[in-house]
Amino acid sequence: MIGGTQNYYIKGGDYKAETNGTLMNWQLYINKDNKLYYKMSNSDTITWKDAAVNTDPVVTSELHAGVINILGYKCDELVVTCKNETQKYYFTTKLPVDSRLFSNHLIDNWYYYLSKTNAMPLKIIVDNAQFTMELTATDVRAIKLQPAFFTLPAGAKTLKSPY
Repeated sequence: MIGGTQNYYIKGGDYKAETNGTLMNWQLYINKDNKLYYKMSNSDTITWKDAAVNTDPVVTSELHAGVINILGYKCDELVVTCKNETQKYYFTTKLPVDSRLFSNHLIDNWYYYLSKTNAMPLKIIVDNAQFTMELTATDVRAIKLQPAFFTLPAGAKTLKSPY
């Protein structure tokens, strides 16, 4: 449903993830709105969540140095244990992110992760009672992105997610 491939783009405090899934097409975080928007294939309406709301707070975290190589980068591991799931992030400081740009992005503990690492993850594993999801980077490159890339389509209908 969410696909086997995701293209992730980040610029400043905004990001967009496009998938090849049959249900989810993309998600878009617009920093100035502090909302995470989702475009599902079964609806013309774009749903959103308030990124300031975190429903699964961090209980503990552990940092392990130099545990894996991904795309030639020696990566550290941050294991984040939450109330309802475990999140593992593999990252290198050679791919920096200014965590301050995401200080209000609490959903899915994104700011918590960034505040500990200041880096883009090259691998993420999320494990909870419903599923295990693993994302691993297959390519990293710098490209020019216009601000319009991180905007909602013109005339888009939006609705707050009930979940």
